[in-house]
Amino acid sequence: MGLIVFSMSHSLDGYITDAEGRFDWGAPDEHIFRAALEEVRGLSAHFLGRRLYETMRYWEDPDVEPTFEPLEREFAEVWNELPKIVVSSTLDAAPGQNTTLLQGDLVEEIARLRDDDEVGEIAIGGATLAAAVAAAGLVDEYRSVVYPILLGGGTPFYPRGVGPTSLELVSSHRWARGIQALRYRVVQPPR
Repeated sequence: MGLIVFSMSHSLDGYITDAEGRFDWGAPDEHIFRAALEEVRGLSAHFLGRRLYETMRYWEDPDVEPTFEPLEREFAEVWNELPKIVVSSTLDAAPGQNTTLLQGDLVEEIARLRDDDEVGEIAIGGATLAAAVAAAGLVDEYRSVVYPILLGGGTPFYPRGVGPTSLELVSSHRWARGIQALRYRVVQPPR
């Protein structure tokens, strides 16, 4: 059975991006970047919205690749091998390594993969996608890297308008600068 995971960095007040759409306040240090690498290494596939897909194309850019440090090069290799499914109503194609454009219904595809015994962890990238999957009661874990900054607005990490969801803390880790990784398992999905 597949495990559906929503994992992203966010501010202490719960925003993935600030009101202008920037996320440069959450630049990872080496330890956080290494943790992200290990998480991506453990995935079977990653669903991305259009904006996240366009941001992550950076890791496939042949002009940028020569500038990568060894850890960045390792991340790029793992990321490029990972199957990626892009969910977008504005794209006609999703070029990239191991990348496909979802032509069907996101919730139906997630439900199908979740019920497949051959599938491991599936990541959902992007607040809009996560909200749709969470509303359908299909998110199994929320993984967040919380930065000690208050943005006061922007794109929320936790889906708005999704009924009460009971969570259980699975693990936590604290890095320098007060940055924390929190992993919560859904014990009762929204009704």
